[in-house]
Amino acid sequence: MSLSVSNLSPLASLVFGILILMFPKFLNYLIAAYLIIVGLLGLGLIQ
Repeated sequence: MSLSVSNLSPLASLVFGILILMFPKFLNYLIAAYLIIVGLLGLGLIQ
């Protein structure tokens, strides 16, 4: 997998989603799940 500008946003969503899941008192789990799903869709891992 190569990194490009189009892959950067979904990758950032995954990273921030995982961080939110690790530290749930900052934001809730629904936002984290949304970010992870959007990241997976953006990377094309879920079609």
